[in-house]
Amino acid sequence: MTSEERPMALIVHSNRITANRIRSILGQRGWKSEICDDGDKAVDEYVRLKPGMVFMALNLPTLDGHIAALEMRESDPKARIVFVVSKARIAKANDAAFSAGAVAVLTTPLTRSDLDQNWVLINGPIPDAPGLADLDELYPQLEPEQPHLPALPDLPALSEIPQPGDIPPTEKKLPKKRRIIPIIGISILIVAGIFGTVLYLGIVDI
Repeated sequence: MTSEERPMALIVHSNRITANRIRSILGQRGWKSEICDDGDKAVDEYVRLKPGMVFMALNLPTLDGHIAALEMRESDPKARIVFVVSKARIAKANDAAFSAGAVAVLTTPLTRSDLDQNWVLINGPIPDAPGLADLDELYPQLEPEQPHLPALPDLPALSEIPQPGDIPPTEKKLPKKRRIIPIIGISILIVAGIFGTVLYLGIVDI
């Protein structure tokens, strides 16, 4: 069997040791494989490679393994997906497997005997993927960030704003010193005028 005739598997796992272990076991069965550690990129790789089998983790950067599996099933209803997770994630993996229509769930550390025991199941009928109906709802909804505007200062109420008719006219008052000087000057002029008139008429003889 030439390299071109060997079936292709896509291994999507963030743990490099687990990914290389799966590659080694598949290689013993005559499969070639590609490794990807990014959920979003894995969907593109699936479309490009069209692999006969996908071994998928759940905890992946950029895109959760569950959603990535649904994306693959959406692009190809015949996508054959196997979830490979730790024993602590088995319950979540079973839920994801049902949602995405995966053919099997395997736990780490994965051995060749594990794959041998499940090989018939892995190559069996591909279940439906009921999670495709809710695929849009599985994506986190991000609210657009609102621009932060500075707080406006408190404005006075309309009733507190003085109206033009309410402002009394300003009375211009001279300082006291400036008001006394004109009064004294006027008094002197009056007295001088009277005294001059008396002298002119000769009423008083000086």
